[in-house]
Parts: sequence; structure tokens; C-alpha cells
Amino acid sequence: MSFSFVRMPMYPECWSSCGSCASGDVFILELLVAVGDRVERDDNILTLETGKVALDIPSPQAGRVVKIHVIEGDTVAEGALLVTLESD
Repeated sequence: MSFSFVRMPMYPECWSSCGSCASGDVFILELLVAVGDRVERDDNILTLETGKVALDIPSPQAGRVVKIHVIEGDTVAEGALLVTLESD
């Protein structure tokens, strides 16, 4: 049994040059999974939102959701731990 940790991705390079998409905080718009759910690789597990952009975060591998570290409405920074998966 091994675990995989889903983290808030790094901001795209264009966010620092333009800043239009990244105006304001990044927060958890919607959780699409619950603890115990089985996910496949690339299944969307949550949706992030900035002031102008919504971004779905996919599962990096197949497995079972063992812990969700955020709730809807939480503000998250780059590298923040979002979800822990147990791999098959």
C-alpha cells in the first residue's frame, strides 16, 4: 500500500507576467470526492477558483480517497496539501 498526495499546483508562469487570472486568492470552489471514494487517474477531484478562472484538479493516479485536507471555501497557496490517496 502506498500513498499519493495531491497538492495545489504551481501557478502558471503567465500569472506573474499578466496577473489578470490570478487577481485575488485561490480557493476551493467544490469538492468532487468524499473520503472512501474510488477514483481513476485523471478523474477530477476538486475545483479551484480565482477571481476569473476555475480550474479542475485531476487525480494523479487510481486509488481511494483516504483524507481530504481542505473544505469548500478554503483559501489555498501553491504546494498546499489537498487530498491523500491510497493507491491500488
